[in-house]
Amino acid sequence: RAPCPTHLQSQAEMRRRTRSASQCLRARPRIDGGGAPREERKRKRRGGRATERGAESCGRKRPRGAPAGAPAEVEDRADYFDGLPDDLVVSVLSKLSSSARRPLDLISAMLTCKRFHGLGHHPLVLSKVSAGCLGVRANTWSDSSHRFLKRCADCGNLEASYMLGMIRFYALENRGSGASLMARAAIGSNPAALYSLSVIQFNGSGGSKNDKDLRAGVALCARAAFLGHVDALRELGHCLQDGYGVRRNVAEGRRFLVQANARELAAAMTSWPAWQKQPRQAAAAAGATSPGCCPLLSDYGWNVPAPAPHPANRFLVEWFRERGWPAAAAAEGLRLCSYSGCGRPETRRHEFRRCSVCGVVNYCSRACQALDWKLSHKSECVPTDLQALDGDGAPAGDDVAPAVDGAAGTD
Repeated sequence: RAPCPTHLQSQAEMRRRTRSASQCLRARPRIDGGGAPREERKRKRRGGRATERGAESCGRKRPRGAPAGAPAEVEDRADYFDGLPDDLVVSVLSKLSSSARRPLDLISAMLTCKRFHGLGHHPLVLSKVSAGCLGVRANTWSDSSHRFLKRCADCGNLEASYMLGMIRFYALENRGSGASLMARAAIGSNPAALYSLSVIQFNGSGGSKNDKDLRAGVALCARAAFLGHVDALRELGHCLQDGYGVRRNVAEGRRFLVQANARELAAAMTSWPAWQKQPRQAAAAAGATSPGCCPLLSDYGWNVPAPAPHPANRFLVEWFRERGWPAAAAAEGLRLCSYSGCGRPETRRHEFRRCSVCGVVNYCSRACQALDWKLSHKSECVPTDLQALDGDGAPAGDDVAPAVDGAAGTD
């Protein structure tokens, strides 16, 4: 027969009372080897899991490498980089751009993060980019390089204006735009731009032979010499000695040449460790110059390293070398400046002056002639009948550069 409901209820109540009585009489929980009661360990594990679930619900991940059952320590760490003001970051990037020796130094910093990329294009940073950082190579020239130089020039960077002006005037054959960019840099008292404009005035580059303005060239050269440009000092000294575009004054011209030599020595002394490694004493005893040396101060018993060309001139040298300039320009009769560190090409036939002794080499300026004489042409120059050369195809009206004073052993 079926059990009575009242009887079943009384049995359940009896089991509940028995269970509660047994819990009261149960002994205290044992302590294991760790020293913590079992219930307490369970409570801690439950609390750890709850903490992990709370952390995951807040979007924070448990530290990598921590055991699954270990509690994760959640700390609110402040991002100090995001707390830096933009003015401070721009100031640091400006210091970097002004001291960078190659474009990769600034580009690497700009590729670090999105914030550096944005602040790296700040006008203050671009206005202080150094000439070494702007020194793009001819084999990597592209539209992005052109835009970068243009943006730096628009931000007021004088070196960028000069470099882009030289590239446009000589390499891209955009005479008007290149001359205006160099003029902008010259107005800001950039010595290299002033000297380049003086060379353009001396040669009438971009125009005809009647466009030469010797007095304007001397004025620009004097301004660059006042700012300490070594090539301008040498050019002005030769102009005064020869009476080229200015009243002749041999003593004053000699004084400018001595100043150019002194500035070359000062520039060489700044790189004394590299200069000291070269075998200068052995070369001087043998009466020769070691590779990489230029005896610009041979009158005083010194051999100094050859001056490093400006990045703009280095670009022109690489640009025309890659395009096979001698073969490409043979049909037009155009020539490059014979000084290896210049890179300036002729903009019309017979624009540059030839050497008055051999008539084989040609130079855009007297400064390039003096440097090339000391580097290599002194041992290669052989007297030649210039009239015979004119009969072979060179016009009689081609300008002839007077012999450099260095040919007689003085500079």
